[in-house]
Amino acid sequence: MSNSTDDKRIIRVIYALSVIIPVAVALLMVLPAEWKEGLGISENSAVSSFPFLHAVLNGATFVCLVAAGFAIKNKKITVHKTFMLTAFVLSSLFLISYVIYHLTHPSAKFGGEGVVRSVYFFILISHILLSVPVIPLALLSIYRGWTNDIAKHKRIVKFAYPVWLYVASTGVMVYLFMQPYY
Repeated sequence: MSNSTDDKRIIRVIYALSVIIPVAVALLMVLPAEWKEGLGISENSAVSSFPFLHAVLNGATFVCLVAAGFAIKNKKITVHKTFMLTAFVLSSLFLISYVIYHLTHPSAKFGGEGVVRSVYFFILISHILLSVPVIPLALLSIYRGWTNDIAKHKRIVKFAYPVWLYVASTGVMVYLFMQPYY
């Protein structure tokens, strides 16, 4: 395990990222449309296909998380680590592409009505709310696993794993609901 000073420094970085990332993403949602248009990326650019890419990245993250869960249950630690790090990389790529997309495109509006609208907004709101704590939970669990602090890793994973699974799966669902409106 790392020394106490390094541990405290890394934990501070994790907490700082856990605040900075959601605030930055929230600011993207209130960024004026004319500023986005001023970035000069046309609606026909490759960035326009990012919502589909986001669904693929979220789906692949979900698959990696499930595979990592099976691997650790079967005591295949190296396979577990590989799937978890892959899930982390996929989620990071999602976040980067999500920021790029929302910096350059106005948010699409959901046009469904009735029960479908209620279901969509329940999924969307729960997805957004849980995407905030998944950042520190995932980062802390990866860090604790990486430093072989297995007792703390297991305590964090009890919360991190189901939340991350939910966020990844509902990311795909949000895309499927929104696909007609992109």
